[in-house]
Amino acid sequence: MSQLAEWMGADPVDLWTIAVAMLGNTACAIVGCYLVVRRMSMMGDAISHSMLAAIGVVFLVTKGVAFLPMFIGAVTVGVLTGVMTEGLHKAADVPEDSSMGVVFTSLFALGVVLISMFPGNDLDTRCVLMGYMEHAGLNTMSQIASGQWPVDLVRMTAMLAVVAGLVTAFWKELKLAAFDPALADAMGFHPLRVHYLLMAMVAGVCVTSMSNLGAIVVIAMLIVPAATAQLLTDRFGWMLVYAVLLSWAAAILGYVAALWVGSNAAGMMAVVSGLIFLLAVFFAPAHGLTSKWVSNMRLRLRILCEDILAQLYRAEERAAEASIASTVSSEECAEFAGGGFGGRVSMWLLRGRNQIAVAEDNVRLTDAGRKTGRSLLRSHRLWETYISKHFELDADHLHEPAHRVEHFIGPELQDRMAAELDEATDPHGREIPGNSDE
Repeated sequence: MSQLAEWMGADPVDLWTIAVAMLGNTACAIVGCYLVVRRMSMMGDAISHSMLAAIGVVFLVTKGVAFLPMFIGAVTVGVLTGVMTEGLHKAADVPEDSSMGVVFTSLFALGVVLISMFPGNDLDTRCVLMGYMEHAGLNTMSQIASGQWPVDLVRMTAMLAVVAGLVTAFWKELKLAAFDPALADAMGFHPLRVHYLLMAMVAGVCVTSMSNLGAIVVIAMLIVPAATAQLLTDRFGWMLVYAVLLSWAAAILGYVAALWVGSNAAGMMAVVSGLIFLLAVFFAPAHGLTSKWVSNMRLRLRILCEDILAQLYRAEERAAEASIASTVSSEECAEFAGGGFGGRVSMWLLRGRNQIAVAEDNVRLTDAGRKTGRSLLRSHRLWETYISKHFELDADHLHEPAHRVEHFIGPELQDRMAAELDEATDPHGREIPGNSDE
């Protein structure tokens, strides 16, 4: 680490601290993904706050802050929090969110009372609540593998190894219980046991990370990277990968930002993680607000363009029946799409795709545009015929639903409807166009 620090021009303590933060954040991100998909994000909040009661009780009994008793006590209280929350919810018919709030606030208050009973002890409530990441790289232990290793690094590595091992060993059970507890129960996977296993992992991660990240920031690192990853993908495996990568980014960028502005490192990591989440809210590929806006705008423009093509095809039909040339001006054509900016953009797009041509302000369909217009009219009239046959609707009530649905009926569904209906005309007596490939 010293050689790496020298090569990077950084302080070795800073690199140790970042390594500890990355390991802690990774463990939090992994178990956090299960909490997020199970809609139990607040359970992480409950358990992390309940840890204070475990710390107070263990200190009261042992008169010390040794890690192992603290860890055992914290895991016990973490599981107890889940049991008490579930018990109140089912036995007393208390809403789940209310029972969670009652349990964790009571345990948190108990911890505050216990710690405040012993002023001047070794417990630092500020450290427990806010964390003190800056000291993570300073507390070294005896020589291991020809080097001095921070105690927190060893603890975080051990905790991460346990979490990774349990997730690997119980991958199917954890995943099935997270997405479909009823199916997990039917298959004999005992979702309640899986639930308590998850609570134990959350508790272990919380108490291991407590001295560095603090109770408040642990909540953020449990939930925010996982919630961000959920916006980026719909696959759970990739969600785990993205959550871990995002937690690393929060650790590195947060610590560097904390050094730059001179603030609490753990808090800054949570702030950076929140900013990354905010970026994902707007720019995630499928679920971001910007992506949804672009998708909705593309759909709107497609429908407007198709409305123009369908109306132009109808105009050609009417002109052919009257044995005259079809004449539609640019202004009339834009009105088919509602006029205004949308109509002008739709006209521009159709000309760019070579679906319409304009000569002396007369708009006509090209072969490509005529093929699309014919398909739209086929969808429209087939749907009118279908709902007229299967639903008791008056003829004047058929056009509007068909106008909405025509944009979403593809050639395959058209052929299936045509084969079922076996009709040459729609309920208004107009010819149903055949397949454009015929």
